[in-house]
Amino acid sequence: MIISRREFLRIVAVAGVGGLAVKFGLDANAVSKWHRVQDTRVLMGTIVNLVVVSEDAETARGAIDATLTRMGALERVLSRFDPTSALSQLNQTGHVENPHPDLLNVVRLAHEVSALSGGAFDVTVKPVLDLYQRAQADGESLPSPQAIQAALKRVNYRNLIADDEAITFAEPGMGITLDGLAKGYIVDRGVAELKRLGFARVMVEAGGDLMSSATKDHDAPWKIGVQSPRPSHSGVMASFTLRDHAAATSGDYMQPFTPDFRLHHILDPRTGQSPLELASATITAPTAALADALATTVMVLGSERGMQLLATLSGVEAYLVTKGLHAIQSHGFAEG
Repeated sequence: MIISRREFLRIVAVAGVGGLAVKFGLDANAVSKWHRVQDTRVLMGTIVNLVVVSEDAETARGAIDATLTRMGALERVLSRFDPTSALSQLNQTGHVENPHPDLLNVVRLAHEVSALSGGAFDVTVKPVLDLYQRAQADGESLPSPQAIQAALKRVNYRNLIADDEAITFAEPGMGITLDGLAKGYIVDRGVAELKRLGFARVMVEAGGDLMSSATKDHDAPWKIGVQSPRPSHSGVMASFTLRDHAAATSGDYMQPFTPDFRLHHILDPRTGQSPLELASATITAPTAALADALATTVMVLGSERGMQLLATLSGVEAYLVTKGLHAIQSHGFAEG
């Protein structure tokens, strides 16, 4: 769910609870001409942080303001919680002509990841997710197995038809959620906007999705910490560096439907149930949108099948944590 997914991330010097943490401070030995300019706003129902390291602090502040405006405009396209958004219009009518280019981009990426994962990632899972969220809102425990099976009949990424002329649901009663993609995509666009405005050393983060450009300062990469998914075992489980790359974490802890985290907001679109093995999946990838989608995908597939999938992709690594807090990492995951 976009409102709360992965919000345990805190922008601190490798501290906090759950998800990722990033060290944003300048190196003590860095040349004094560099200024760190940072702003924090609420967008997409979560906390968004932009950091620019620049010689010109005033111009950097203007660039951050312009970038946040651009990111806010994208939210009004991709949010399923805004009834006027392009996505909401699609969900309400099942058809939009001349779709917004950013909505079309995200839907196409979603289809690619769905096909790659054999349907383990599927944005048409919204009818099932709605069942769980309505049950929680109504004070009920869980939706009935019969209701879940009925909703699953409306879940199939192949019935989401998208081209330059239109996006259409092939079956009535369908709906899509871009929760596993939208934040990452907007983070990517934020970095691209800062680059367009002439800033090379930047970091954009939104609710656990991170994208860096170049280095933090003095050729030092951005330092990221992978935090424990359980508050009872708080602390950093691993750390890695990020340079011109993205990272995202998905976990069972942000919107649990049961106190034991057995059922939560990440649902297997083929069964309507939550996967049982992993507590969190941290993925590094060339873009935040891809990292975002793959983090959800690996949560659904589990460690063995998830790692097999990631091994076929270039520039993608993973750090997984089981519900028993056992860490599993890909061969190329570079701690530092």
